[in-house]
Amino acid sequence: MPEPAKRDPKAPKFLEITIKDSDGKIWATSYAQAKEFSTGSVGYYASDKAANPESGERYQCGLSFTLIGSKPEK
Repeated sequence: MPEPAKRDPKAPKFLEITIKDSDGKIWATSYAQAKEFSTGSVGYYASDKAANPESGERYQCGLSFTLIGSKPEK
């Protein structure tokens, strides 16, 4: 796989992500780990489950943060 076009040397190894509703109630706290995507770009990825604190219903969530401009040139 080619080297990413750029990296962020000050980027941490993970991000803590908290999902809250409009009333400020926390549905989930997850951690996005640093990742090199199959496209060659770099960023963070998290996949987890969240629960509605009112009803208990569960949701599956996935989140990716991609460093803009990190995808290698073809």
